[in-house]
Amino acid sequence: MLQLLRPKLRVSIKILVNKMNEVKEIRNISEGLANIKTSGKVFYNPVQEFNRDLSISVISTFAKEYFIEKKGKEKEFVLNPNEFEIRTAGDKYEDGLYILEALSATGLRSIRYAKEIPGVREIVANDFSAKAVEDIKNNVRFNDIEHLVTPNHEDATILMYQHRKHDRFDVIDLDPYGCPSMFLDSAVQAVNEGGLLLVTATDMAVLAGNSPETCYSKYGAISIKTKSCHEVALRILLQCIESHANRYGRYIVPLLSLSADFYIRVFVRVYSGAHKCKYSTSKLSHVYQCTGCDSFTLQPLGIIKMNDKNVKFKIPTGPPVSHKCEHCGQPHHIGGPIWSAPLHSPEFVRQVLDEVRDNFGTIRRIQGVLNVIQEELIDTPLYYTLEKLCGTIHVEQPQMMSIRSAILNAGYRVSFTHMNPTSIKTDAPTKVIWDIMRCWEKTRPASKKRLIEGSPAFCILSKEPEKEYSFKLHPAANPESKKLRLVRFQENPLPHWGPGFKNTAMIGDQKILKSQRNQGKRKKEGADCMEPKEKK
Repeated sequence: MLQLLRPKLRVSIKILVNKMNEVKEIRNISEGLANIKTSGKVFYNPVQEFNRDLSISVISTFAKEYFIEKKGKEKEFVLNPNEFEIRTAGDKYEDGLYILEALSATGLRSIRYAKEIPGVREIVANDFSAKAVEDIKNNVRFNDIEHLVTPNHEDATILMYQHRKHDRFDVIDLDPYGCPSMFLDSAVQAVNEGGLLLVTATDMAVLAGNSPETCYSKYGAISIKTKSCHEVALRILLQCIESHANRYGRYIVPLLSLSADFYIRVFVRVYSGAHKCKYSTSKLSHVYQCTGCDSFTLQPLGIIKMNDKNVKFKIPTGPPVSHKCEHCGQPHHIGGPIWSAPLHSPEFVRQVLDEVRDNFGTIRRIQGVLNVIQEELIDTPLYYTLEKLCGTIHVEQPQMMSIRSAILNAGYRVSFTHMNPTSIKTDAPTKVIWDIMRCWEKTRPASKKRLIEGSPAFCILSKEPEKEYSFKLHPAANPESKKLRLVRFQENPLPHWGPGFKNTAMIGDQKILKSQRNQGKRKKEGADCMEPKEKK
């Protein structure tokens, strides 16, 4: 009898211990100007401080421009660009920003927005979890910002659908766990004309090509495995937002798009205009990627032909590549459609850099990333990586400055991208890139044993370059961000960092402690549930 009761007794003790642990997991958190308390059942990730700091800078920059645009439309209003400068954070303005944080969790982001962004009218901190909303109410009261932040308990999509016809939000922030696509249909309708939409996606495995069929079902595009997978992910997300917006006669203008840590984040403005929506096909492209050498070619879904009187929207002819790659003779994969228009607004990025505050905990990261983004070529989608180019033809890897110099000496442009420290983003044709690599191979010959007939390396190196390219150091090869010794490419922010687990607290080093605690958990539970065998 005692043996039969032991498994139930163990389960009861575990439940009691778990409840005690929940009480212990209540922590005080301080970030920016906000101080909050959170329980173990409400999601909090300290790694996202960079995300929140950058979002505050972007919204503050947008608020100035948005304020001037709205006031400029009013009759009998004398436009004064400096009028916004006198507005302070923490005060309520009836003509200020109406902000929705659709998935608030602890409410930390909304509280920081209220205390650090000037010119706010109201912030709705919404969450579907009753426990989370209770925490938000307590934290709002604790921070003395009840006049600015309104806690709300509702399904995020339903809330946004309720605002699609009237009282639209000027700013909507979507930062879900995983894929944001289920929120986009309501979000593009609920944001005001010219309003700002902030979207995060953390399902990078899907977006980066590990599951193209899942990517299509979620985002309406096929992802491909490529060294520029993070940029492909950003462009798939933008394509998805544009697709949702177009259904309602709206379109997007990206202000800033970035890949950081375990997620991607885009900041776009949403406008209305049926005629402007016709330009969307020219902003989207399919990607043809060689399976051998990773060379890529883009084909737009539509082309625009302009004359003196009007604009003609045409369908392009194709495909732009033959069945076999012209460089290595291998077949192609087809991905997309992806957003092939610019990812950023250079002018807006400059303004955000001016807005970054010294008291931000991640100021060095923000300045480094934004400076590299500002240097990126905005009209050349996707990029190569130096290690992939060298690995394809089995040659020793040169210094990055040598390859950049060769491209610049040939008369083409080149830049890094913030997504990869060995990235080569250039407007040089793929043929020129491989000719440069052939010239480099002549100085550091590849091993003949590795040049197997029919392989990509054999096919590429069996052709002679059309001309000799100079690797002499070019004055513009070294970018300003490197000269200034900025933190251009980010290191892992914490040990064992990552997106964490849904609906759990991620505080400090708690993630690794949980993994230790759960060692052999299934095996133990299985043993507890087994009934003891009767003795013969």
